[in-house]
Amino acid sequence: MPLPPTKLPDVGTTIFTVMSKMAQEHGAINLSQGFPDFNPPSRLTDLLGQYTTRGYNQYPSMAGVPELREQIANKIRLLYGADPDPETEITVTSGATEALFVAIQTCITPGDEAIVLDPAYDAYDPAIRLAGGIPVHVPMTLPDFRPDWGRIERSITPRTRLIIVNTPHNPCGSTLSAEDLARLDIITLERNLFVLSDEVYEHMVYDGGSHHGLLTHDSLRRRSFVVSSFGKTYHATGWKVAYCAAPIALTEAFRKVHQFVTFTTHTPTQWAIAEFMQSDPQHCRELPAFYQKKRDLFLEEMAASRFRLTPSAGTYFQLADYGEISSMPDTEFARYLTTEVGVAAIPISVFYETPPKATFVRFCFCKEDATLREAAAKLRTLDRV
Repeated sequence: MPLPPTKLPDVGTTIFTVMSKMAQEHGAINLSQGFPDFNPPSRLTDLLGQYTTRGYNQYPSMAGVPELREQIANKIRLLYGADPDPETEITVTSGATEALFVAIQTCITPGDEAIVLDPAYDAYDPAIRLAGGIPVHVPMTLPDFRPDWGRIERSITPRTRLIIVNTPHNPCGSTLSAEDLARLDIITLERNLFVLSDEVYEHMVYDGGSHHGLLTHDSLRRRSFVVSSFGKTYHATGWKVAYCAAPIALTEAFRKVHQFVTFTTHTPTQWAIAEFMQSDPQHCRELPAFYQKKRDLFLEEMAASRFRLTPSAGTYFQLADYGEISSMPDTEFARYLTTEVGVAAIPISVFYETPPKATFVRFCFCKEDATLREAAAKLRTLDRV
């Protein structure tokens, strides 16, 4: 039987799956895919069990359990000063990737262009193409990984409909500033463009910095989809619970697509998160210090290596320049690290349409301290290869 034609002929298995599988096959420490090797808060897992056994197991509201949407709205009010209506402006989704996909399908029609800032999370481009749109890749500046606003403006055409931003940034760990938001506002307001803001690492900003998300900006949030993730915040990536905050008209359009993608999200998990958000709000406030301690431990352990690391400003990822170790392409070097050194990392070139001549790999530090020490000890053995 002939295979159906594919809409993504050049897309293979995601790099995260490839590197995690390679790490498993070679017994390597997995600092590639971004998931913790420790459990969610015990109170949260206890709540999940309680809601499961108490009968909260049937379909919830398509938009999400109302109590969870109310807690999300409360958090947004407290942290960002916005006041979204939980009934009409917040939608719970089955992971952030679903929210990103749905937002893109909501905005993009065949022939529309969407600007993507490279290096970019690998879900953006395929979702644009599946909607019939055209991804326009604009590289960020090196070595600081900042938006090149002049180049972004020059890339906008009459067909441009959407700009996608990501802060804190995966894979680079950079963050947007208040000045960046002001520039984004001017660019999109003048041209009547939508914005999709991927903010799944919103609670991981370090060194006393603030998260300048789009919900903090009155003008921008009127035409933006803002996506965040409970999986990242509560060390539970496999639970796949996230949300999208957007104005009423955008949310109405978003939900028309969402209802035919996953329709709704795991019920007892939503209830457990809602109660945990109400009873343990300090978790989000304490998360920056929790992960900064792990970042600093990894930096300290790597200080004697030949890698060069600039402290990540956010996320639980740390870029490392291996230029003093090898001239291998980063995909080859990542494979070498996994198979020969015993530590898996992610090559940065896979996040680009046109990779620059750079020597970076991404390590994940959302791991137990002992895991980070063991990985760094292996990496410190590298000289020239």
